[in-house]
Amino acid sequence: MKFAFKTAAALATLAIALPFAASANPILDGYKAEIKGTFTVAAGEKLYKTVGPNQLACASCHTDSPKNTGKHAKTNKTIDPLAPSVNAKRFTDAATVEKWFKRNCNDALGRACTTQEKGDFMTYVLSVK
Repeated sequence: MKFAFKTAAALATLAIALPFAASANPILDGYKAEIKGTFTVAAGEKLYKTVGPNQLACASCHTDSPKNTGKHAKTNKTIDPLAPSVNAKRFTDAATVEKWFKRNCNDALGRACTTQEKGDFMTYVLSVK
């Protein structure tokens, strides 16, 4: 009887902890470790909508909502939704994430994004349900 109680307690603890562990994003965690700070949805949303010197914003291609299918501003090529809530492939490969941050930050903002901006941006897009 004691064994069954301990097993049930352990399973209940695991059931509570598991959703939190599964929701963590290792790429975002890496950015957090770099800055040892916090990221905010509001700052990420602001960055998403910021129009840079090239008259582009993330929203220019990805639409007003990261959940929507976008279209490249110059080529009209279709872009899959940015939000992982509708596109599970997003933000799963660190090399791909860095490649696109490098390219798109330069296109939209005319410069590289900081680690703070990358983390805020991901925090916003990951929050979109």
